[in-house]
Amino acid sequence: MTLVTDLTSRKADTSAALIDPLVDRWSPRAFDPNAVVEPEALRTILEAARWAPSANNSQPWRFVVAHRGTPEFTTTHDAMLGFNQAWADSAAVLIVNVAEIADAEGKTRPWARYDLGQAVAHLTVQAQHEGLHTHQMGGFDAAKLHDAFGLADNLEVVSVTAIGVLGDVDSLPDVLREREVAPRERKTLDELVLAGA
Repeated sequence: MTLVTDLTSRKADTSAALIDPLVDRWSPRAFDPNAVVEPEALRTILEAARWAPSANNSQPWRFVVAHRGTPEFTTTHDAMLGFNQAWADSAAVLIVNVAEIADAEGKTRPWARYDLGQAVAHLTVQAQHEGLHTHQMGGFDAAKLHDAFGLADNLEVVSVTAIGVLGDVDSLPDVLREREVAPRERKTLDELVLAGA
């Protein structure tokens, strides 16, 4: 296995030409613990999420934005599982991604989680374009976050996104450092496309 030594460039080895933010996007764990995300950049990132497509234009995405050093950040970090706690505290921002799974009348929104995923994908690509990095997480206590932020019953915590600037890979514990520098891998399109290729 060839380890990567230059983490500033982990370009994807794509089988077709993609736009730079997609080629350059990867999910680091080593964030600069002193870097901040400027308010205008964060607003732009959230604006990208706002303009994602959704079923019937329902826009069922909601976000809890937690800046490092705030009570919201501590609450979010404390709800993470140990594996994620080991590195996420150095991110500049943690965003709790929430799906509105039912409307105000209680009618189920079956595509809400999918639509939230699209919004987070838009957010991620825009963040990359802004020179930032993101890392999506599923290792957290959703019920704890739901209660801590006083979310309504029709809202479901789906994921957490860390946003920040690349940091020093040597700051990570050994097992995470190994994962950080391991070669990037993806299944081939032939493995993913079930029909019509």
